[in-house]
Amino acid sequence: MRRSHVASACLVAPIFLGACIQQPLPQTAQGPTATSTPTVQTTPLPTPSPSPMVSESAPITMPVLDALFVADEGFVPALKQRLQLTDEQIERLRTTAREETAKLREAGDVDQRSATRARESARAKLREIIGEEKLNPLAALIEERWSGGVDAASAVTQPNAVPTDTRIVVNAPAYRMDVFDNGRLVKSYRIAIGYPEFPLPAGLRKAETIIFNPTWTPPDEPWVEASNKVKPGQKIEAGSPLNPLGPVKIPIGMPSLIHGGKDPSKLGGFGSHGCVGLTDQQVKDFALLLARLGGAPLTPERVAEYEKNKTETKNIKLAQPIPVELRYETIVVQDGKLHIYRDVYERGTNTEENLRRVLEAHGVRFDDLSDEEKQKILQALDAMARDSKGEPIEEIGPSNKNKSSARVTRSVRGAKEVVIEIAALQGKGYPAPVGLDERPVKKTKTQRAAR
Repeated sequence: MRRSHVASACLVAPIFLGACIQQPLPQTAQGPTATSTPTVQTTPLPTPSPSPMVSESAPITMPVLDALFVADEGFVPALKQRLQLTDEQIERLRTTAREETAKLREAGDVDQRSATRARESARAKLREIIGEEKLNPLAALIEERWSGGVDAASAVTQPNAVPTDTRIVVNAPAYRMDVFDNGRLVKSYRIAIGYPEFPLPAGLRKAETIIFNPTWTPPDEPWVEASNKVKPGQKIEAGSPLNPLGPVKIPIGMPSLIHGGKDPSKLGGFGSHGCVGLTDQQVKDFALLLARLGGAPLTPERVAEYEKNKTETKNIKLAQPIPVELRYETIVVQDGKLHIYRDVYERGTNTEENLRRVLEAHGVRFDDLSDEEKQKILQALDAMARDSKGEPIEEIGPSNKNKSSARVTRSVRGAKEVVIEIAALQGKGYPAPVGLDERPVKKTKTQRAAR
């Protein structure tokens, strides 16, 4: 049985860092209010229940730590109250996080490095400041705050669960966002996900407001001054070419947004800082669908009107908040086939143990499969459990663990998915995408062999 793999971390496009850090809703003229509220079946959001234990896959990276110091007013009080850190320790954490984040610069070319090594490097620096005893409590606090106080395990009760209510489901490794209307999949979107140093959280959120023509305020980060384009605290107007949010943003809880502004080339890869990224056309289409599900009277004509007045921010309040479920599932039974996705955040999910759990949730035992099917599956697990350079995660040597790069990881080298036909899965699983803009992808030898 394959052993578990751990962790994540790599960054790109620092100029957009603050784009996905939550900001208060702008005090502007409100959009239309709902005149009638359709019946929408939703599932109550769970009460947060942070776990006292934390794995090495928690988002402990210096940019995440720096972002929490900048954007989360409750982070420092929590460090004092829950971890009993001194002012000196907190200042050292703040300074170290700032200095390490400042080293990251967007490079003109692609630089692949191991997410695991970067995470281990961050842990080593934190250990020097607060000691081994408080490292895991700090990791748990960072994971809790980055996840918006939501228990990631609370969103999914079983593998590949198909909603029976109205909600949005985002599966980061599949680069896919699905819209369910009372249990029926009505629309799918190919998305950009958070860079591993700013990973898309997991857990259950909710969308309550659609903001057209959002403004952007760059955070107080080292890269802002270095960019020579914007300054910390300087309000970037809606419609400005320096505003990375595009025509629409939808807050779904710190640190995440669903927003536009993405080039189509970013879809199906890394392209945001803890957010779900869409193109401008996608996000306008999604806003109309979300408004309908949430009981807000938004029309294409009104969207066109907002687009003509790009400098005027409009907030559309949903009469009924819509749950947004953020998942991290690399093994998915979909429409009768087994999909194994790249473990892009290196969380150790592509293991035989996890595979058995997924298959059994669909009434299939791994041991009952044919030898040929078993061989294809195990080969696929191995192929999808690799770092950004395409190397097996467990083969990262100790001598390389402290190596780091001032450049940022902008892509993942190699295949991102393997699809395998399994006779026993016919008619089972999560639904196939609806209306997804499929881009042709060149198949690798591994993918061709698996079919």
